Amino acid sequence: LTCRDPSQEQLVEKLLVAEGIEESKRLKILSIINGMGFKEELGGLMNQELSLEFGVVQDADRLDAIGAIGVARCFTFGGSRNRVLHDPAVKPRSEMSKEDYMQKDQQTTLNHFHEKLLKLKDMMKTNAGKRRAEKRHKFMEEFLKEFYQEWDGNS
Repeated sequence: LTCRDPSQEQLVEKLLVAEGIEESKRLKILSIINGMGFKEELGGLMNQELSLEFGVVQDADRLDAIGAIGVARCFTFGGSRNRVLHDPAVKPRSEMSKEDYMQKDQQTTLNHFHEKLLKLKDMMKTNAGKRRAEKRHKFMEEFLKEFYQEWDGNS
């Protein structure tokens, strides 16, 4: 839940106020939400010291993006955006800036695995997140191996 525009941040803040959350905690919660995105980390915004709470929330968000559910979410999202499933001529981008990552008009759903999802395991902040990410990462690697074999007619 990265607040992509001010109206979303205002909605979250209103909810926190309505729940009686004190101002210092509200500010911390909003800071976590606004700083936890993948593109923020690509943009170099993650160089400050991170709180345990930040790491827990970010790891939980990233764990949702990988593994079996992550695969399902990736294809659902790609389909909702009418993205090409796979095109061997369109190579995944390996090193990206935040600006590069935001340019998705020529990308495929399969490339998203290489450009983001397979990178998340090594970006986990907590030991628990790292342990859980390991299994989910392996699942995605096996899925992609099988996908490419089938695509190439070798399975």
